Amino acid sequence: MSQAPEVETTTVGIVGAGPSGLMLAHLLAKAGIDTIAIDNRSRAEIEATHRAGILEHGAVKMLVDTGVSDRVLRDGHEHEGIYLRFNGESHRIHFKALVGESVWLYPQQDVFIDLADARERDGGNVRFGVTDTEVAGIETDNPMISYTDSDGVPRAIRCQIVVGADGSRSICRFLVPEDRRHQFFREYPFAWFGILCEAPMSAPELIYNHSDHGFALISQRTPTVQRMYFQCEPTAEVEDWPEERIWETFQARLAGSDGFRLTEGPIFERTVLIFRSFVQENMRHGRVVLAGDAAHTVPPTGAKGLNLAFNDVRVLAEAIIKALGSKDFDVLDEYPPRALERIWKAQHFSYWMTQMLHTPVDANDFDVRRQLGELTMVTSSTYGMKYLAEAYTGWPDTKP
Repeated sequence: MSQAPEVETTTVGIVGAGPSGLMLAHLLAKAGIDTIAIDNRSRAEIEATHRAGILEHGAVKMLVDTGVSDRVLRDGHEHEGIYLRFNGESHRIHFKALVGESVWLYPQQDVFIDLADARERDGGNVRFGVTDTEVAGIETDNPMISYTDSDGVPRAIRCQIVVGADGSRSICRFLVPEDRRHQFFREYPFAWFGILCEAPMSAPELIYNHSDHGFALISQRTPTVQRMYFQCEPTAEVEDWPEERIWETFQARLAGSDGFRLTEGPIFERTVLIFRSFVQENMRHGRVVLAGDAAHTVPPTGAKGLNLAFNDVRVLAEAIIKALGSKDFDVLDEYPPRALERIWKAQHFSYWMTQMLHTPVDANDFDVRRQLGELTMVTSSTYGMKYLAEAYTGWPDTKP
C-alpha cells in the first residue's frame, strides 16, 4: 500500500526554485503572500551550473532594491559597453554615453546563491531535490502539486495559484490544453563551443567578433577565470577539440591588424550549446501561469535569458498580488500581454544579433559582405549604436 502524501497548504505553489522561482517567492513574501517552491535539483547542483552572467540594469535594481542582496555591486563588474569586432578591428558601443545605462557581469550561479540565501534568511519555504512532481486541478479553486521530497516522503501542496518556473524542460507548460498551447519555435543551424579557462581577462568588456572563420564571443567570469565561445556545428563533440585546437580557433578568429591576441590558460570545462528560440504565448490557463524558460527561450547572443525571467516574475508578482487582493483570478490575464511585449522584443534582438554576427551555413561572398555592411552601419551611426545599447541594457516597462 502506497503511503498517503502529507498535505501542506500555501497561497502560491512554485514549481522550479531557480533564480526566477526564488525571485518570485521573494517578491511575493515582501507583499505578505506565502509560497512553497520546489525543484528537482539539489541546491549544490544548481550552484554548480555555469550559466550566462550579464545582468541588465533593471535586474541589478531588483536584486538590490528589493533587499535580496547588494553583493552584485561589490563582487560584480559593471560594464559600460561592449565591443563589436570585425575586419580585425574593435568598435566600442558605449552604453553609458549612448543611453545612460550599463550592464553587470555577475555569474548566474551567484544570482541563485543570493536568492537562496535570502529565502533562507527570510524563512522562505524551499524544497530542493524532489522527484515525481505532478500538478493537478488547475481548473479548480485549489490546485494540487504532488511530489516526493529528498528523504523519499510523498508530499502535496494545496494552493490557490501554481507558477510553472521549471525551466526549458517544463512539465507545467503542458498543463495548458494542446488546442490552446500556441507555441513558436526556431532551430538554428549552428551552436556555440564554450570553454571556461584559468587566465586573466583579455579585454575589460565583452567582445562580439565576426570573422570569415566564424563568430567568437570573449566574455569574462572573474579576474582569473574566463568564459569564451566560438561558433561550431551543432553536431560538434567536445572530445574532438583538444586544447591546442581550441586556442588556434580562437586566435584565428580574433586576429587583426591591431595585433590583438587572447591570453591563454588551462581549460577546465568544455561544452556545446545548442541554439533555439521558443515562445509559448498562452502563459496562463486556469490557476497555472508560466514564467521564465518554461514559457520562452532565446539564443544567448543578446544575453536576455535570465533578464527576461526576472521581468516575467516582476510583472507576474504584480498580477498575483492584485488577483489575490481582489479575489478575481481573471486579473492574471493581465500578465501575459505585458510579459510577451518584452519577450518578443528580446526574441527579435537576440535573432538580430545572432544573424548579424554568425557565419550563415553555405554562406557566399555576398552574405559575408552584407554582414560587414550591417556591422559598419551599426558602428558608424549614433542611432544604430543607440538601438543596440538600449536593447542590450534593457527596455523600460510599458503597460498596454
